[in-house]
Amino acid sequence: MNGSSTIATVRTSTMRTPAAIMKHVESFHFRCFLLTKPFSSFPSSLPIDPEPPDHELPLLLHSILSKPNWQKHPSLPKLLPSISPSHVHSLFSLNPYLLPQTALDFSSWISQKPTFKHSVYSYSALLNILVAYKFFGPADKIRLAMIKSSASIHESRFVFELLMEMNKNEQLHSCFKLSLRSYNFLLMSLSKFLMIDEMKSVYSEMLNDRVSPNIFTWNTMVNGYCKIGNVVEAQRYVTKIVQAGLNPDTFTYTSLILGHCRNKDVDSAFRIFRMMPSKGCRRNEVSYTNLMHGLCEAERVNEAIKLFEAMGEDFCYPTVRTYTVIIFGLCETGRKSEGIKLFEEMSQKGCEPNAHTYTVIIDSLCKDNKVDEAREMVGRMLEKGLVPSVVTYNALIDGYCKHGAMEAALEVLGMMESNNCFPNERTYNELIAGFCKKNVHKAMAFLDKMLELKLVPNVVTYNSLIHGQCKMGQLDNAFRLLEMMKKNGLVPDQWTFSVLIDSLCKVDRIEEARNLFDSLKEKSLKANEVIYTALIDGYCKVGKIEDANYLLDRMINQGCLPNSCTYNAIIDGLCNMKNMKEALSMVKKMAGMGVKPTVDTYTILIKWMLKEGDFDHAHGTLDQLISSGCQPDVLTYTAFIHAYCGLGRLKEAEDMMIRMKEEGVFPDSLTYTLLLDAYGCFGLMHSAFDVLKCMFDAGCEPSHHTYSILFKYLLKDRRTKDDSPAVNLVSNGMLFDHTDVWKSMEFDTALELFEKMRQHGCVPNANTYGKLIIGLCKVGRFVVVQKLFDHMRDQGISPGEDAYNSLLNCFCELGMYDDAMIVVDLMIKSSQLPYLDSYRQLICGLYDQGDKEKVDTLFANLLRCGYSSDEVAWKILIDGLLKKGLADRCSELLSIMEKMGCQLHPNTYSLLIEGIDGA
Repeated sequence: MNGSSTIATVRTSTMRTPAAIMKHVESFHFRCFLLTKPFSSFPSSLPIDPEPPDHELPLLLHSILSKPNWQKHPSLPKLLPSISPSHVHSLFSLNPYLLPQTALDFSSWISQKPTFKHSVYSYSALLNILVAYKFFGPADKIRLAMIKSSASIHESRFVFELLMEMNKNEQLHSCFKLSLRSYNFLLMSLSKFLMIDEMKSVYSEMLNDRVSPNIFTWNTMVNGYCKIGNVVEAQRYVTKIVQAGLNPDTFTYTSLILGHCRNKDVDSAFRIFRMMPSKGCRRNEVSYTNLMHGLCEAERVNEAIKLFEAMGEDFCYPTVRTYTVIIFGLCETGRKSEGIKLFEEMSQKGCEPNAHTYTVIIDSLCKDNKVDEAREMVGRMLEKGLVPSVVTYNALIDGYCKHGAMEAALEVLGMMESNNCFPNERTYNELIAGFCKKNVHKAMAFLDKMLELKLVPNVVTYNSLIHGQCKMGQLDNAFRLLEMMKKNGLVPDQWTFSVLIDSLCKVDRIEEARNLFDSLKEKSLKANEVIYTALIDGYCKVGKIEDANYLLDRMINQGCLPNSCTYNAIIDGLCNMKNMKEALSMVKKMAGMGVKPTVDTYTILIKWMLKEGDFDHAHGTLDQLISSGCQPDVLTYTAFIHAYCGLGRLKEAEDMMIRMKEEGVFPDSLTYTLLLDAYGCFGLMHSAFDVLKCMFDAGCEPSHHTYSILFKYLLKDRRTKDDSPAVNLVSNGMLFDHTDVWKSMEFDTALELFEKMRQHGCVPNANTYGKLIIGLCKVGRFVVVQKLFDHMRDQGISPGEDAYNSLLNCFCELGMYDDAMIVVDLMIKSSQLPYLDSYRQLICGLYDQGDKEKVDTLFANLLRCGYSSDEVAWKILIDGLLKKGLADRCSELLSIMEKMGCQLHPNTYSLLIEGIDGA
């Protein structure tokens, strides 16, 4: 019974909610250590174990240790694989009266097992027991072992606080004060994690203790300050070395080289490096490597390579870190092939790359758009028994996210978690930025995941989410995120406001954008060129050129230099106003301000010259563009193709298409679609489908406009059965009303398209069906859409998220809520997220029909899909129910969220309470 009671007591005392645990830890006051009783208190910085131990195991271990010859106990071999440092910490801390020799013997025994490694917490609990029983000799060794085992800033701070409190205890001080060796190792541990303030405290304590520093002490202080680039403070401790009658050594000078490099003063670092031999100090591999690193950081890679080649003169040989520094410098300065060549040569010269070296190569490959090669490099790492770090995985995740390959990015996330490598803030920031390009709901869900893992979102996190919400047209959500970040103590920066101002301008909310711009001054935030340009572009888009010019003058007067984007916005605005003379004058003004016209500048002018039919000047401007050192881009060539197609000059359009491909410029969907439309106008449907085949072969996805143009001509052929082309039939495919085509289209027209596509080697795929479904849903043709969905399934093709969301929105718009619920179920089963706007419409519609039970079921299922709780509350409860005056319904759904454990931000709760009370 006693055993059961003890186990129950242990369970009860430790089974608290995380919030309760944290509250307990934060409020705990560290009590003085007493020799008469064991220590049971720890500093407030002691973190909660991420995986609390099985509390029966420490009890079992205590039972075994209480027996003589415990080493031979039959249960130990079975228990050994399960014993972790957390268990040992619990064993010692829960049994403070354990005999000290037994505790020492067990600690020594378990340390010899290859699968076990003590933590600072297990050592601290053992130290507790040894000091309580006055085992000061062994306690000193355990104290040193504890200092050396600090593996993170949190652990190092825990050890620092523990030892400082012990050292201040009067009863302990006379018999167990910190020795010179302990002080030095503690300083080293703190220096490793750049804990400079704590180092100063330890040094002061050392002097108060009348423990005389030695050169090791001063060198550690010099090194600590040099790591943060504070050479002035480091020099004070060099002076102390000299005042003590000692000479600075290789370590001292090597630290100073590091300090100057961190301070971006590589020339001073070079002076120290050259001076070392005259001071009788041998330059070692670290001296060389520190200086090479500084040179590479300053993009003086050739000088670093000369040093690398000269190492042998000092009988030094490159270490793995030396190679890594040079490889990093080469890759960062665009000399990636040289970096990879050196990487391959390392092993041949007997220096095997480590995880950091591989990470540099992986990051470089990802930045060079070679993500698959980077993934293979991770495989090589693992084959060699190297463990990728969070930095390695982050480089790969970032590469996939920048390519929009979010499934692959999630695979890497799963790989790192399965390898016990824990994602950090940067991991989630990269995933959030990636999902913001495709599905902001998933990005918001990762914000919730960050908070769940106790990771702290920063300004970068919120800026990505604000940008994502703005791209989706969800400006209300963007401003809610702005308030949320301010509530969390984060200060929005220039990027935050540039996105918001630009987005307001894009939806013609110019006055709101201007008010936000004018509010920057009271926020002590200075508008930069991006913010000015966003507002100037907004004014130009609505024809307010005078306001744009006023802002341009104000921008210059306030010392904010306009860039090419600023001038291009005004030039485009002037062209839209058909004021080509002023536009050309602005180009001259731009050049006069030292801003070189870009390809965009020339393309704007070319586009409007072509629109006016002035082909001679347009070609002259193209020649000017090329002679200026710029290269025409896809927009430049497309402007010409658009103009030629619009006039039926197909040969010239074709020649321009050939020219752009020869120049290595790839046509986009618009370019292909314009040419396809022109062929269709002349009844050259075979050529039109050849263009479609080129799109497929180039991996360029046709848009629903592309398909609507093909349908236009298929329908025309059906009606007229006339193949003779006529110039007056030529039209601009970008200007005709696409809705008329989708309204006229029947299912058999789609089958005809599919057949013609197959004849030309274009097999209809998920994108084809998806684009047709999107076009048809826009005009409510759900009967045809249903047939297309069935046909898709018959072909073994799964609908994409965009197609499903279009159908869901269509059903909601038509009030077909039962059908909408079927689509929601299909999406959830396919692990796809319906847009919350559609959910809002569906829930509000079901309430209007009096289907409360359906709403409750639907809403509960929604909450299990991984949406951000805040975003659900914003879109459905606030923008949906409260705006419709359904406060009671809002309260009911809020209760469901609370019962299901959804955590809402205080700002969101405030908005809900205000809305409910106001209603």
